[in-house]
Amino acid sequence: MVLNYIWVGFFLIAFVVALGKLIFLQDYEVFPALVNSTFDMAKTGFEISLYLTGVMSLWLGLMKIGEKGGMVNILSRLVGPFFVRLFPDIPRDHPATGSIIMNFSANILGLDNAATPLGLKAMNEMQNLNPDKETASNAQIMFLVLNTSGLSIIPLTILVDRSVLGATNPTDVFIPILLATFCSTIIGLITVSIYQKINLFDRVILAYLGGLTLIIAGIVYYFMSLPQEQIGEASTVASNFIIFTLIISFIILGLRKGINLYETFIDGAKEGFQIAIKIIPYLIAILVAIGVFRASGAMNYLIESIEFLVSLTGADTDFVRALPTAIMKPLSGGAARGMMIETINTHGVDSFAGKMASILRGATETTFYIVAVYFGSVNIRKTRYAITAGLIADFAGIVAAILFGYMFFH
Repeated sequence: MVLNYIWVGFFLIAFVVALGKLIFLQDYEVFPALVNSTFDMAKTGFEISLYLTGVMSLWLGLMKIGEKGGMVNILSRLVGPFFVRLFPDIPRDHPATGSIIMNFSANILGLDNAATPLGLKAMNEMQNLNPDKETASNAQIMFLVLNTSGLSIIPLTILVDRSVLGATNPTDVFIPILLATFCSTIIGLITVSIYQKINLFDRVILAYLGGLTLIIAGIVYYFMSLPQEQIGEASTVASNFIIFTLIISFIILGLRKGINLYETFIDGAKEGFQIAIKIIPYLIAILVAIGVFRASGAMNYLIESIEFLVSLTGADTDFVRALPTAIMKPLSGGAARGMMIETINTHGVDSFAGKMASILRGATETTFYIVAVYFGSVNIRKTRYAITAGLIADFAGIVAAILFGYMFFH
């Protein structure tokens, strides 16, 4: 229901803004731009789904090998006590636990292409446990909000984009992004735990969260000790080494179990293809709505209004120039990337606004995109408090990104 209001709201706001520009500004290009945007976004939605078909087939095939080979059970035992407390409705040995763990691992490494199919597999497995097939379960909401909080140790795509755009030190935003996204994840976890009455003072939960905090601190310390020009290279090598080692581990375990690796891979890949086809209408719907909202000029008016309000408080308004990235990120990762590039092209890649836009892009995830794709893949229509909790985590990440941006670069 919430997605319905948001979707309709984008179209109505875009129409009102465009009509106002036509009547009062004699802007005769605004409605052609709106119509062109609908076609462009529909095409983009299909192209993304087509691309995901191959990626999901690959990773779900590998996951099937890992599942039958025993890797899922190994990982489940390592973090099982923690996830049992966060996902009390999922049985200890259920395959959903392994998919959840693998999805979080891929997200933390910044491997979006791997994380999405693993997340969709986890959502499908949790749906099998869901007594009300149209309403999101507690486990599905916890999983989704932790995804939307966007915890990522290695934000590879942002570092690569900054390098391509000519940044003097493309990796100088690495530590602020890491800190901001960690804040977003913690706030998202606390928010859902309050809704679901999960005891965060449980000794096991405190131990795991404390350990994660120490790991984050250690990573920050390590990368701060490296020369600036080596951070990007070290991040790239580490992430790719880890993911390929994981693939080889799947294969070795499969060989040890004596399973037919090729046939097992094909079975998993078929599941990936079916899920990708199911996503297409949901993805096109949300992307078209975002496209017309942006093409109407409503986003520009929103930013100008925010800048005016911030100026009334006497606070510095330099960060407002980067806010389009923050506003678009919960809606669309591609749109947020476009906003970041637009900000960099306007103000400079090494400007405060350019760096701030990069941090804001990495601080959170695409909440509405994830809701549309993950819940859409299992036909969930009643999202309950999932979007509210996800947006709270997003807001925390945005605030943290602004604070760390000023701390490091202003």
